[in-house]
Amino acid sequence: MFAYISGTLIEKSPTRVVLDVGGLGYEIQIPVSTYEKLKQIGEKTRLFTFLYVREDILKIYGFSSEDERRMFLKLISVSGVGPRMAQGILSKLSVRNFAAAITSQDYTVLTQVPGVGNKMAQRLVMELRDKFPPVESSGEAQSPDRQRIGEEAISALVSLGYREGEAQKKVGNVLSSNGGNVALEDLVKKALQARYEN
Repeated sequence: MFAYISGTLIEKSPTRVVLDVGGLGYEIQIPVSTYEKLKQIGEKTRLFTFLYVREDILKIYGFSSEDERRMFLKLISVSGVGPRMAQGILSKLSVRNFAAAITSQDYTVLTQVPGVGNKMAQRLVMELRDKFPPVESSGEAQSPDRQRIGEEAISALVSLGYREGEAQKKVGNVLSSNGGNVALEDLVKKALQARYEN
């Protein structure tokens, strides 16, 4: 519903802020990673947001970047992971470190998050491993830009009818064959071409 909210920062704490937007104060839940990047009280601030609605619960969650918001949405898509746990995971792990832990199935890193035990770590890996572009075969982590482009391409292909796993495989193949140097539009086009050539 809200892509982002921009207003004057009135209050801030490690888990919540209040933004004044035209005289209306929005209370927004945030992870610690976002808190660390906040401006000073009284300054103009923009947060990427997600409106969580469930029965009698209505909360806005805010993030310093679109990457954090996308990761939050992936997390709450996992069975048993609610907004509070997703907020906790984002507070403990950066987007890049979380993606690396999922693709490499590093349960030790995941279980360092409060509330995430072995079973939950296994569930996170099982349900999210196809939602991140593959790690380089050399073992080196992808750059944030390449990872972002890969995730956006996968999202675009899924909206065009791909299954999640199929989209992830096609995007990974195109990235590998082009050495990672490909724009988002070209990446989507090449993945589509690959689909119809097969």
